[in-house]
Amino acid sequence: MSLTVGQQAKLDRILDAAYACFVRTGIRKTTVDDIATVAGMSRPAVYQYVRNKEDAYRRLASRIFTGAMAQAHEAANAGGTLAQRLDRILAVRLVVAQRLLRDSPYAAELIGDTSRVAADLGRAFIDDLCNLLTFTIVAAADEAELVLGPENAREIAELALALTRGLELDLSDPDRPRERLRNGVALLVAGLAAAATPARA
Repeated sequence: MSLTVGQQAKLDRILDAAYACFVRTGIRKTTVDDIATVAGMSRPAVYQYVRNKEDAYRRLASRIFTGAMAQAHEAANAGGTLAQRLDRILAVRLVVAQRLLRDSPYAAELIGDTSRVAADLGRAFIDDLCNLLTFTIVAAADEAELVLGPENAREIAELALALTRGLELDLSDPDRPRERLRNGVALLVAGLAAAATPARA
């Protein structure tokens, strides 16, 4: 059932409050009363929009993933070289993960609860991101008249995602993971260009 503008605004307020609570005290210690207090609403009012704190977490994860995918599609359609497009798509995931890690000492717990409470949403997000990367790679190969099957493009997309996951935990320097992602993607694309066979003589 779709929400009215006013109802959506209230739900967003609740989810913003839930995020503030989760990053401050973790999901286990957070209560619906905490969320209601931060949202400036009564507990019964909060229960009109979420069933419990786990439901709030799931809705919050859905909002984050949906917003991230919208940004990833914008990044893919923004033009530029293949390396630039892949870098911008992957940066969306990097920023989402590092924001949580920087915002909260409970990031490990929250990520763990994502796998428990919203595992299907997390898998769908990664799969959608991988599909977008694969499509972007295949389209670029076609434009350059290079022979590259979807299977190989998918493998490259999965390698690029693995690279991004490896960089997420590096919080030593705010700019370093972003720089290393850009360099890693450039190397992947350079290797792709060198290995691909021209479709025409």
